[in-house]
Amino acid sequence: MGFTKDTPLQEVKGVGEKTAALYGKVGIKTCGELVSYYPRDYDYYADPIMADAAEEGKTQAFTLIVLGRPGIVTAGRYRLTTCRAADATGELELVFFNMPFLVKTLQPRSVHVFRGVVKKLRNGKLQLIQPQVLSPAEYETLRQSYQPQYPLTKGLRNSSIIKTLGRILPEYAFPEDYLTENELAGLGLVSEKEAIRKIHFPKTRDDILHARDRLVFDEFFRFVAAIRSQKNEVEETRNTRPMHRIPDTERLIRALPYDLTASQKKAYADIESDLCGEHVMNRLLQGDVGSGKTILAFLALLLCAGNGRQGALMAPTEVLARQHYEDLLRMREEYCLPLTPVLLTGSVKGKERKKALEAIADGTADVVIGTHALIQEKVSYHDLSLVVTDEQHRFGVRQREALAGKGEEVPVLVMSATPIPRTLAIILYADLTVSQLTELPAERLPNKNLACGPLERGKVYRFILNEIAKGHQAYVICPAVEESEFMPDLENVADYTEKLKKALPSTIRIASLNGRMKPADKNQVMEDFAAHRTDILVSTTVIEVGINVPNATVILIENAERFGLSQLHQLRGRVGRGKDQSYCIFMYSEGIQEKPKRLQILEKSNDGFQIAEEDLKLRGPGDMFGTRQSGEMGFALADIYEDADILKKAASFVDDLVKKDPERAARFAGKVDFRSI
Repeated sequence: MGFTKDTPLQEVKGVGEKTAALYGKVGIKTCGELVSYYPRDYDYYADPIMADAAEEGKTQAFTLIVLGRPGIVTAGRYRLTTCRAADATGELELVFFNMPFLVKTLQPRSVHVFRGVVKKLRNGKLQLIQPQVLSPAEYETLRQSYQPQYPLTKGLRNSSIIKTLGRILPEYAFPEDYLTENELAGLGLVSEKEAIRKIHFPKTRDDILHARDRLVFDEFFRFVAAIRSQKNEVEETRNTRPMHRIPDTERLIRALPYDLTASQKKAYADIESDLCGEHVMNRLLQGDVGSGKTILAFLALLLCAGNGRQGALMAPTEVLARQHYEDLLRMREEYCLPLTPVLLTGSVKGKERKKALEAIADGTADVVIGTHALIQEKVSYHDLSLVVTDEQHRFGVRQREALAGKGEEVPVLVMSATPIPRTLAIILYADLTVSQLTELPAERLPNKNLACGPLERGKVYRFILNEIAKGHQAYVICPAVEESEFMPDLENVADYTEKLKKALPSTIRIASLNGRMKPADKNQVMEDFAAHRTDILVSTTVIEVGINVPNATVILIENAERFGLSQLHQLRGRVGRGKDQSYCIFMYSEGIQEKPKRLQILEKSNDGFQIAEEDLKLRGPGDMFGTRQSGEMGFALADIYEDADILKKAASFVDDLVKKDPERAARFAGKVDFRSI
């Protein structure tokens, strides 16, 4: 039988009800969704090497003979199985956690291929921790191959995904390619069918890179086509209900305990001119973390309410939405602002939710602050006349349209703290008029930055304890959620949290956060940290946006060399939000002899736009094995820095298509899958 993109996964041999439920946990229900579920990385099975050629910290394979019988000891919650194995050039110690059954396999004088990360002990001996154990024949089938590694959930095995895809792809009905053979040749791309097959089952590294280039092009093509379509619609829209300037905005600006910066004044003048002008506003307010975007959003909402209309502010997380709501309530009382704000998030339930919905529908609430809850069908607005989205890259084109669609010809203001090089911003934000905040308010102290190796970790911990003793808080960022056999050298949230609890006094309150947690649990952890019920928050990059804690003065980023410059800059934006001096510590990995260049740049500069330009120079295109940093823009594979050349190529192709064949371009734009945008 053949498979289509809509074929339920359970129709594939070997996928029963239980396996289908596991796939469902990662959002896969159909064959098409699995085909588009790309590997997060690849594991290369190199030729086995001799023991005396072992290099510390690297994943390597060795063909060894087992010396003597394995031993089993209990260490806390672990049962350790240990044995010695050797070849003609040397000996390695093997350590396995909770795998006592291996005693039957590791018989004295039996020969196996052991593959894992080499660790050098203080006595000079070499150790393999939790290595794979394969027969020489099994390893031969994998030798010099790239094995895909997929994002998993508990119970879903990598081998299961590979096996299922192996059954689907030979009989999969690929849609007709939207690119002709001549266009593929001119663009230097492979067909979609070839790309899909090679991304899942590559034979060489070039297979991976060619497949990835095509799929990245497709993502950028869809994005740019949607943006161009959006831009054409916006350019035609006249503002039939212009607002009028009100004295309350000027009164608030004069009453603030600080002066707006020159770029803030210019940006607000642009926003005010848009709202009161001839064309419907569609503006991006771009500025570094701490540059003062929120107060400009509040001024715009005040102007809207002052005209007897409704404005909405959509934030990416419940915690940030609540913080905006509480800040606006405080300002209303402090400055006697004529506003009636209401909060609407997923956790607003029962009578409180009913009351909020009624206030939105009858116009009692003139400012509505919330999350995605604002665009639900049940939410009916009285007179929505302004939409503000915070951290716009977390919301897709479709979501912005959905909220703006709650009213007629609604002006849109999108805010972003992501510094993007001008050459790329012109493409990515083509549908928006851009205002940039280029300076920080005078009262903000710039972060002090330090890059160091793990030998200084003790000193770093003492520094963090000193900041906590002053009443402050700290973040620790790890690149992984939990330990992985494929990346054992990466610090992970689960183990690091336990390690910190053992290393620091029991009075220090430590919590952990990661993207796999349930939304309600994530919100609770962030709320506890914001309310200073936690001293140290150990987290993945999920905290990159969505939380504002002025009391946090230290952020420690582990394995910092694994991140792109711009993402590191975004992460350090979590601190430096209050009046106190803040610090960012970039900890690079063990075994790195010299301080990485990108970390040296961050030590010297706090300028996000300068850093974005440096990031573009440092990162080469098409590196499949780097750390992606633009998943926040909705791309499954693409990275706007590593793939900048492909982004420019896709944008140029769309523009040429619009000129040469507008009907075909319109047909393609109509087929755009907005789910990924």
